[in-house]
Amino acid sequence: MSVVSKSFSYGQHAVTIDSGEIARQAEGAVRVRVGDTVVLVTACAQQTPTPGRDFFPLTVNYVEKTYAAGRIPGGFFKREGRPTEKETLTSRLIDRPIRPLFPDGFHNDVQVVATVLSMDPDIDADVPALLGASAALALSGIPFSGPIGAARVGWKDGRYLLNPTASELTQSQLHLVVAGTEHAVLMVESEAKGLSEEVMLGAVVFGHEQMQVAIRAIKELAAQVGKPRWSWQQPVENPELTSAVTLHAQAALAQAYSITEKQQRHARLGEIKTQTLATLAGGEQAKWSAEAVESVLFKLESNIVRQRILNGEPRIDGRDTRTVRPITVKVGVMPRTHGSALFTRGETQALVL
Repeated sequence: MSVVSKSFSYGQHAVTIDSGEIARQAEGAVRVRVGDTVVLVTACAQQTPTPGRDFFPLTVNYVEKTYAAGRIPGGFFKREGRPTEKETLTSRLIDRPIRPLFPDGFHNDVQVVATVLSMDPDIDADVPALLGASAALALSGIPFSGPIGAARVGWKDGRYLLNPTASELTQSQLHLVVAGTEHAVLMVESEAKGLSEEVMLGAVVFGHEQMQVAIRAIKELAAQVGKPRWSWQQPVENPELTSAVTLHAQAALAQAYSITEKQQRHARLGEIKTQTLATLAGGEQAKWSAEAVESVLFKLESNIVRQRILNGEPRIDGRDTRTVRPITVKVGVMPRTHGSALFTRGETQALVL
């Protein structure tokens, strides 16, 4: 398999995305290089969903190893164990913009892994990893409405900085990461030093405009070496089942969501679910499976809750839209600790020692 690459200028650095040399058995695999930072991103997916699953099992892992910086783990931890905070946050950074681009009803396992192979201390690997995830999915044939682009934006001396280095960020009043498709912004994460709303909105627009070069490069790469699109079909809603579930459970669910006490409400919802399953999916002659009935029942519940919000009705616990839950705070609740507190908000509690 020949190696195909695309390069483009992105800020003060060149970005190179290549595919075909490493991880050839993955559905999609690319290597992204920016300066001396190199990230390998792979995308794998299960061809068929697990029976009975009613959610989308997407796993995104961003992995840094000390060898990427030319070091050996030392000190108390001689081995690399659980993910660091940086790895966890970067995994979420990648997950947020790609997750909405998978189609509704797609419940196949998908795994995206970004492994940092080489780390330039002045070039963070998070944006290259995001671009790599976009490219790997675009090449894979997995149902995905991408590609996406990503950019880091700074602000110094009255002008925006595209993909500033770590040293430049120390002098910048803004550190913003934005990701999106060709026509829409999907994710923004930032910290800033008291900038105006105009500057912040301008940074988002600036980043979205600049990332178009990355999106075009990924599209060109996918056109050259991308795999055929999966012949996946979105599940078709059964109108007969929807009508039967609505007729049997809608009124009872609406009444249940007017119960303000949580345990009583959950008990009533459980009764409704059990009765609906017994009526529509019970016995050997049942027309529909329990999984199909549960799926329609969940959508019906969601619609009822959404409609209550749109109609301006009180919240489930009886509060109006401008009333917060009761809050109480107690300190010194434990006798021997240096400090302790019990924070209660409604039915949610935190005991901090």
